[in-house]
Amino acid sequence: MTSPTITSNEQGILDECQRTIGYQFKHAGLLRSALTHASGANTRLASNERLEFLGDAILGLVVCEELFRRFPEEQEGELTRIKSIVVSRRTCARISRLLNLGDFLFLGKGMHFHAAVPSSLLADVYESLVAAIYLDGGLEAARSFILRHVDAIIDEVAGGSHGGNYKSVLQQVAQRDFGATPQYQLLDEKGPDHSKCFKVAAVINRHIYPAAWGRNKKEAEQKAAMNALAEINGQSAPFVCD
Repeated sequence: MTSPTITSNEQGILDECQRTIGYQFKHAGLLRSALTHASGANTRLASNERLEFLGDAILGLVVCEELFRRFPEEQEGELTRIKSIVVSRRTCARISRLLNLGDFLFLGKGMHFHAAVPSSLLADVYESLVAAIYLDGGLEAARSFILRHVDAIIDEVAGGSHGGNYKSVLQQVAQRDFGATPQYQLLDEKGPDHSKCFKVAAVINRHIYPAAWGRNKKEAEQKAAMNALAEINGQSAPFVCD
């Protein structure tokens, strides 16, 4: 990859980015490339698209290895479920926002946003940054950078310190991402009094998430919370309801 020429103004942006992410590049051109959208590059090869391709693979490797180490009792299916959420583009964009990476993007004319930077661009630049750190400092540097941000997300997705209390996880996610507290709506119930089943849906800001049946209201609410978390993370609901 040809290193781009870096102006003094661009160097100031790169310096601020490095302070923000907590990593100092030996080769500043890699960081410049990672932050360069195709609209701001002279050629497509000078943009961050190739780095994004590599970063996606490195992110997957590091997360899979961490899950394999952290959850020795879990089957492949559960590890796959957790991994698919942790490495999803939604999660990448979320980390990118936390790091304010949108402030450091090099964009072409007409691509500067008065509102929030689109999630797709934020996800791209995070994956590109992972690859740039890998090429600059090796796998250990990339692993350290990735795990610094995904550790808590892995715990969140897996139930972690919440002991499987998905209602607690959903409440934290809803308050952080939507500024609201989830409500649980009873939609239906069936069966005799001594053996009823309950159909419940989580509701956040009037949005009704996929409902779930449970043998009691507590179980139904936990399953409804899991369905809501899955939809928020761009996944299919684990509990399909008629």
